[in-house]
Amino acid sequence: MKKLFVPSRKGILTVSVLCCLLIFCQGFIMIRNASGQTDGVYYFTLERAIQWALSSDLGLQSAQEDIKAAMARKNARGTDFFPTFNLTYQYVRNDDKQTVTELGTIRPRNEYTIMGKFTQPLFEGFSILNRYKISDLSLQVSAASEQVYRQDVIYSAMDAYFSLLKSRKLWEIAQETVSEIEAQRKDAKNFYEVGITPLNDLLQVEVELANAKQDLVASRNNLQTDEANFNKVLRRPINAPVYLEDILYFTPFDYDIEYCFGQAEIHRQELDIADLELQIAKKEFDISKKGFFPSISLEGRYVQQGTEWDARGGLGVLGDSSFWNITAVATWNFFEWGRTYYGAEEQIYRVAQTRLERFQLLDDIRLEVKESYLRMRQAETNIQTIEVAIAQAEENFRINRERYQEQIATATDVLIAQTLLSRTRTNYFNAVYDYEIAKAELFRAMGVLNMVN
Repeated sequence: MKKLFVPSRKGILTVSVLCCLLIFCQGFIMIRNASGQTDGVYYFTLERAIQWALSSDLGLQSAQEDIKAAMARKNARGTDFFPTFNLTYQYVRNDDKQTVTELGTIRPRNEYTIMGKFTQPLFEGFSILNRYKISDLSLQVSAASEQVYRQDVIYSAMDAYFSLLKSRKLWEIAQETVSEIEAQRKDAKNFYEVGITPLNDLLQVEVELANAKQDLVASRNNLQTDEANFNKVLRRPINAPVYLEDILYFTPFDYDIEYCFGQAEIHRQELDIADLELQIAKKEFDISKKGFFPSISLEGRYVQQGTEWDARGGLGVLGDSSFWNITAVATWNFFEWGRTYYGAEEQIYRVAQTRLERFQLLDDIRLEVKESYLRMRQAETNIQTIEVAIAQAEENFRINRERYQEQIATATDVLIAQTLLSRTRTNYFNAVYDYEIAKAELFRAMGVLNMVN
C-alpha cells in the first residue's frame, strides 16, 4: 500500500501564506480593473467611453454655460414688470444770488437738490410680456441645443469606439495573414531545397509575404490613427494607450423604416428647436405691433431742495423745501410714416420663413434616417452572409495546405485560399463594426441615443 503524503506544520503555514498572497493579488487586480486600469492601460467599455466623452467635451460644457446665460437673460427680462427706482443728487453754482426787493432772495448762489423717482410701466403694447416669453423660449432653445450637442458627443464616442475596435481586429487579421504566409514560405523553401517544387513557387510566396507585411504596416498605422482619434474625442493625451472591451454579440434591429421615421419626428430635438424658433418669430411679430398702441406708465417723485449740502431749505428756496408728486403718463406716436406697419409686415415674412425652414428640416431628417437605415441593413445582411463564408474559407485554406503538403496542390492554390480567407475575415469584421456604427448613426438620426445609452 502506498503511503499517503502528510504535509508538515511548516508546510501548511507556507501554503497558507501563499494562498493569502494569491487572494490579495487577485483582489488588487480586480479593484484595478474595476477602476479602469489594466497593466497601465485604461480599460474602456462603451458606456465608460461615452461618460468620459460627455464629462470632458468642451463644446458640451459651452452649451451648458449658454443655458446659464439664457436663464440669466430670462431673469433680467422678468425685472421689466417691476418699477425702476432712481436717485439724483444735483448741485448748481450760480454766478451770484438774485434778489427782489419785495420778495428778497429768489435764487441763491448755491442750490442743492435731492430727487428720488420711480417709474412703473403699466402698458407697453404687450411688449414687456412678449419679451419675457421670448427669453423663456430662448432658454428652452438653449436646453434643447445642449441635448442636440450631447447626442453628437455620444455618437462621436461610439463611432470612435467601434472604429478603433475594427482597426484593431483588422490589424490582428493582418498579423495572422503574415504568420500564415510565413509558414507557407517555410514549407515552400523546404520543398524547393530538396528539389520537390520549382523556384517559382518560393518566389511567389516571397512576393505575397512582402505584400502582407506592407498591409500589416498600413493596418498598424490605421490602428494608431484610430487610437489617436479615440483619445481626441475623449480629450485624453493623444498617444495614451487604451484597451477596449470588444463587442461579442450581434443584436438584430427588429423595426421597419416607418417606425424610425416616427421616432425621429417625436424625439429629434432639432424639430423642437424649430418649433420654439417659430414661436419666437410669432412673439417678435407681436412686439412689432407695439407702435399701434399707446405706452402708459406711472411716475412718482420726491424732491428736496436747499442751499446747503443736505438740501434742507434755506434763504432763497421758494415754497416748500421738499415735495412729492405722482404722474400718469400716456404716450402714443400715432403717425410714423408707416414704420410700425412695415416692421410688422417684415415679421410676418419672418414667421413664414421659419415655418418653411421647419418643413425643410423635417425632410432632411427623414433622408438622414433613410440613409442610416439602409447602411445598417446592408451591414446586417453582410454579417449574416459572411458568417457562413468564414467557416468555408477556413476549411478551404486547411484543405489546400494539406494538399500542398502532399504535393497535390500548388503554392498558388494555397495563396489563393489564404487570400480568400483573409478577405473573408476582413469583410466579416468590417460588416460587424460597420453595423454597430450604422446603428448608432440611425439612433442619432432618430434622436434616441440618450435613451439607448
